[in-house]
Amino acid sequence: MKLSARTALPLAALALAGLSACAPQTSDNSAKSDDKSGTLRVWLFQEVSNGPKQQVVDKAVAAFKQSHKGADVQVEYIPVETRAQKIKAAFNDPGSAPDLIEYGNTDTAGYVKDGGLADVSAEFAAWNEAKDTDSTARQSVTVGGKVYGAPLFVGVRALYYRTDVLKDLGVAVPKTQDELIATAKKIHRSRPDLYGLAVGGAYTYGALPFLWANGGELATENGGKYTSALDGAAARKGITAYTSLFGDDNCPAAKCAQMGGNATVTAFANGKAAMAIGGDFNHAAVEAGTVKGKYAVVPLPGLAPGSAAPAFAGGNNVGVLKSSSHRTLAVALMEQLAGKATQRELFDAMGFLPTYTDVRAEVAKKQPFVEPFVRTLAAGAKFVPASPGWGQIDSSLVLPTMFQEIVSGKKDVAKASTDAAKKMNDVFGAAG
Repeated sequence: MKLSARTALPLAALALAGLSACAPQTSDNSAKSDDKSGTLRVWLFQEVSNGPKQQVVDKAVAAFKQSHKGADVQVEYIPVETRAQKIKAAFNDPGSAPDLIEYGNTDTAGYVKDGGLADVSAEFAAWNEAKDTDSTARQSVTVGGKVYGAPLFVGVRALYYRTDVLKDLGVAVPKTQDELIATAKKIHRSRPDLYGLAVGGAYTYGALPFLWANGGELATENGGKYTSALDGAAARKGITAYTSLFGDDNCPAAKCAQMGGNATVTAFANGKAAMAIGGDFNHAAVEAGTVKGKYAVVPLPGLAPGSAAPAFAGGNNVGVLKSSSHRTLAVALMEQLAGKATQRELFDAMGFLPTYTDVRAEVAKKQPFVEPFVRTLAAGAKFVPASPGWGQIDSSLVLPTMFQEIVSGKKDVAKASTDAAKKMNDVFGAAG
């Protein structure tokens, strides 16, 4: 999701996200008509600073109305934290539901199971711009081979590092995962006032690149059914690598076990860490910190020299509700809001990374800070399992609990990953 796209949501929001995953499927709320005029209702997420986003949306809506005479558009900005309750209520009450919603990409499978989103596979396939959508963004709107929306923006994480600290210590920028871990510990030995690499036991999306780089997976899919892979040998190797960064030789467990993504980025921005795993969406916060002018960003290293660890592709999508009585118009507005022109302007206004490979290349030339994130995406980002149960797994903190049990010494990697895999499988089984 966006927080992870900017996807690390507050825990309260994640808990709400889980509600939709375990809620019973709504009854059939398919629209009985497809009116070609009238008012379209749209729900978009309220940003911390919403003015620039609203200006971009207003421009896109004006262009839509210009080419669709007889159609009007009413946009409401809703809080991210309470979106699950509001959207679930809309699924159950088509009469008061909007025609179009913005939603976090980790919510897709749950909303599809709830019967809320319309299958727009045919329209997406016929949409000329869609061919340039990157494969991971496309995956985030796809469930069971069908498309349920259009990607709006994507967010990934990379390695922020202090250029002055590495230079002073004569340390090279790490090019492999082993070098990254060794460098973090070397920095902390030389500068005990700094975390070498700020890590967090509650930072799921900062940990996943270590799991994926080592060949591990969150889950495997067979016939639409998911089974946890956390207890596999490759996943355990990645879990071991990540949890090795917690301790008095880098980021003490007593301080770092409870940290999430925001806390690790804040530590870096405030000059308390030499390195951190942060998103393109964290750039403004880092620029506003004490390290401005003293840092750079590269893709998080993988196992082989020069490789990038797969990053989680967070972000948001826009989808048409199954209950919309203006389906044709709603799809057209979806394409306007998620089209290349609007995504270019959302990048300029908000820093949201476009989901189109060609548009991303354009903005990277315009804003150099984007380049390492674009390279990370090009190297192959990954997504969470497309199961309606993922929201519940995320909100019930299955992975953070596993990491925290390991770094606290309560369980070893084998026991903690086995227990976490069982919890995941219980949810997968219940979600169907």
